[in-house]
Amino acid sequence: MRQAKHSLTGSRDPAALRIGEQFELSRREVLKALGGGLLLLVSPASALVQGRGRRGGGAQSPQVVSAWLHIGADGKATVLTGKVEVGQNARTSLTQAVSEELRLPTESIRVVMGDTDLVPFDMGTFGSRTTPMMVPQLRRAAAAAREALVDMAAEQLGVDRSSLKAENGRVFQAGSSVSESPAERPDSVSLTYGEIAKGIPLDRPIPAEIGLTGPEDWKVLGDSVRKVDGDEIVTGRHRYSADQTRPGMLHAKVLRPPSLGATLSSADTKDAEAMPGVRVVRDGGFVAVAAPTLRQAERALLSISAEWRETPQPSAKDLFPLLRGGELAGSSRSGATLKATYTAAYIAHAPLEPRAALAEWDGAKATVHTGTQRPFGVRGEVSEALGIPEDRVRVIVPDTGSGYGGKHSGDAAVEAARISKALGKPVRLVWTRQEEFTFAYFRPAGVVEVSATLSPEGSLASWEFENYNSGGSGIATPYRIPSPRTQSRQASSPLRQGSYRALAATFNHFARECFMDELAHASGAEPLAFRLKHLDNPRLRAVLEAAAERFGWGRSKPGAGRGFGIACGVEKGGYVATAAEVAVNAASKQINVLRAVTAFECGAVLNPDHLKNQVEGAVLQGIGGALFEEIEFEGGRVLTDRFSRYRVPRFADMPVHETLLLDRKDLPPAGGGETPIVAIAPAIGNAVFQAAGVRLRALPMRLS
Repeated sequence: MRQAKHSLTGSRDPAALRIGEQFELSRREVLKALGGGLLLLVSPASALVQGRGRRGGGAQSPQVVSAWLHIGADGKATVLTGKVEVGQNARTSLTQAVSEELRLPTESIRVVMGDTDLVPFDMGTFGSRTTPMMVPQLRRAAAAAREALVDMAAEQLGVDRSSLKAENGRVFQAGSSVSESPAERPDSVSLTYGEIAKGIPLDRPIPAEIGLTGPEDWKVLGDSVRKVDGDEIVTGRHRYSADQTRPGMLHAKVLRPPSLGATLSSADTKDAEAMPGVRVVRDGGFVAVAAPTLRQAERALLSISAEWRETPQPSAKDLFPLLRGGELAGSSRSGATLKATYTAAYIAHAPLEPRAALAEWDGAKATVHTGTQRPFGVRGEVSEALGIPEDRVRVIVPDTGSGYGGKHSGDAAVEAARISKALGKPVRLVWTRQEEFTFAYFRPAGVVEVSATLSPEGSLASWEFENYNSGGSGIATPYRIPSPRTQSRQASSPLRQGSYRALAATFNHFARECFMDELAHASGAEPLAFRLKHLDNPRLRAVLEAAAERFGWGRSKPGAGRGFGIACGVEKGGYVATAAEVAVNAASKQINVLRAVTAFECGAVLNPDHLKNQVEGAVLQGIGGALFEEIEFEGGRVLTDRFSRYRVPRFADMPVHETLLLDRKDLPPAGGGETPIVAIAPAIGNAVFQAAGVRLRALPMRLS
């Protein structure tokens, strides 16, 4: 049966964009999402406080308990947060935070994350901000809820509030044992949270000042609680974005250009339209097909005859002069002044889960399940693409198979939503690995030019550091230097680029820490001693000394063809140092990382095992960027478009690694997902110099 083409045009009726227009969830939908009991839904009048306006500009977090958590009739708690789980184990640490203050077991807490119709507005999950921002917020909300429950219990029981205590999901009179049931103690005074709440929303304000449990009294925070829903992940029961289904769902594929920057001249879709069950969507240069099965959709896409208008595009060999705006400065030494140029290639995020989305248009509202780090940002993108108000778009984020800063945009969500609205059917769109490598954005490539002057005593007398294109994250030097000068310059990038784990801090630390080794060598100083000589920050000194001590720095010398290297850094409130041992095979030009020690400090540690996992994952990912990963492109075509052409770290590449966590219970916790990546590349580079006498100033590092 021949299917007609569908043209996609969004409604531009100004009336459809009225400020304050609301889409109300049905009572059944709310109860299904949150469980028994009632939840106070934020009214339109308070929508701006919750950040429900366009883009959420200037939004503030709501300071009412019911915006963050709900006590069900069964006594269990449902927690609401705009943060999402993309592998950093935020779901577990947030569960621990609520458990600690609410005095409720972790198994009685469910965290709803990244559902834009249910959770308070959130800018997104990036910048290692979940721990320093959301943990305190949820702890305060949980503490306020606990105090409210005690107040309510005192009123219901007719007893003095000061005689009551909350523990293990109950409020009971101090002096009695909460471990005993009321049946065992007929004279006991005890109520469960469910009995107290009775379906009444905890619409009480969260006090600006509320006492939180001190680290010395923590019972849940600071403990290595098992990963929440970890069993579902390892047994394959968890449903990622690509696993979502709806009745009558179609599978979609999008027509892609042969090269970046190409525009569609014409597309003959007659053969695709003639295929049974296939439907074609076309809106200007956007062409897509949808079919009952993925195989049918793939065949339909291949049947389209398209012509493209391609324009000349740069190639990788032209990259660094292009970013620099001219020829690169060479490395040199003139008296006491040293200069060096460092470069970093584009690299891919290479997430285990490619972009995917399931979109459903019901005639009035679009609901999209997708893996993204910015659900509210994607809601805005879908809203704009469909020409409808944001409150007619719902974005739901399943726990996602990694992000690394690569899933800020809603590419697949927008595409699926456009197709679904055009066809009036649920549509699932899953990017192929080739699409992920080619059309997703990359970590920016960059050039760093750095120069410094040494005083006659071997101290740093001047410092100039310029980054072209990759960004200013982590660019400030932590070392004591008179009037250092640093600058980040933007450039016109030939490839699509965006956020990456630790942003530009990885490249800026690589350039700075390798150059510090060059300066130490020029002054005749030992690399560790040279750093400590110029380092006043006690927290950075602590991780540097801890890594060196555990590594055995200075107690032995490497064997032939081997070298030791060390590097440190600070970023996003975390402090890290890594010492590494490498082996260099001059004949095969191979660099192997044999051993590494990473010391990390980010304030109070909330979950030691999971923080250790983050550190180890960051180090392994950093080895990829240091030694293997690079996007090769020519004339607008990405050549490294699959894993067989794009080398990522393998099991054999993982060195013997030891993680030291410096637990500072006296300091607020910072995020741990990004900073540990910044020190491994320079540590490797410095070790290679000791092993082979060669300075490698380009990422990835290769022996020519």
